[in-house]
Amino acid sequence: MPTTVPGADGPRAGATASGRKKRSPRDVLLRASVPTAILALWFLGSAQGWIDEKQFPAPWQVGSAFVELVSTGVLWENLSVSLGRVAVGFAVGGLLGLTLGVVAGLFRLGDQLLDPTLQMLRTIPFLAIAPLLILWFGIDERPKIIIIAAAALFPLYLNTHSGVRNVDRKILEAGKVFGLRGLGLVRHVILPEAIPSVLVGLRVSLSVSLLALIVAEMSNAPRGIGFLMVSAQQYFQMDVLVVCVLIYAVWGLSVDLVVRGLERVLLPYKRLGRKS
Repeated sequence: MPTTVPGADGPRAGATASGRKKRSPRDVLLRASVPTAILALWFLGSAQGWIDEKQFPAPWQVGSAFVELVSTGVLWENLSVSLGRVAVGFAVGGLLGLTLGVVAGLFRLGDQLLDPTLQMLRTIPFLAIAPLLILWFGIDERPKIIIIAAAALFPLYLNTHSGVRNVDRKILEAGKVFGLRGLGLVRHVILPEAIPSVLVGLRVSLSVSLLALIVAEMSNAPRGIGFLMVSAQQYFQMDVLVVCVLIYAVWGLSVDLVVRGLERVLLPYKRLGRKS
């Protein structure tokens, strides 16, 4: 049964009882139009000789390099290492950032103790600490995980802290009217209201983690996509370089789609509130 939005004359087109809205073919085509146009121009420019293949390889050369990397197992050997590094680094940094953001947002003492230090530390570029970490821990996995964790921590902390502290006072008062106090108020009012900010922080944090991965792997890494890029650069393998760049691009798009999926699950009411 269709769901009727309050204040509207009737049910919204495409909205269902679960609050989900089906994506129309027009939306899909619009989202794919620009990447498709860029790919078409790339094919046309390479075929017509407008793009020098010595400076930028043709699409069929990149495709051939991709097939070779997959068939020899080199791509998965390096990609699996990169995925593992990001998973561990983001899990550590993201969990720490989320926890610190909630503590500093909920408690005045936590804000006074944590926020000044974290605000100071977040201004230090993670690129600047990479040489120091290598001196401390060597060239094994630890400095790479720490760099990724540090990159993931601060965006999630800032957005969680802001989301918790900026909950509408009217909503808080309404929760208290219904008898919510302490942990009940936090669980049923404050944290749900902070979810949109947390999701924004999650999207930024995942993107920055990918940048940190590139930095970490391009400095003394024996394996990983960054290592593969450095090796391709040394041997002037432009097609392999472009394959690595495209992998990062697909990776970033996949991360964004995951966060959008979480948003649909956690914030179904936002889909009903959007204008068609």
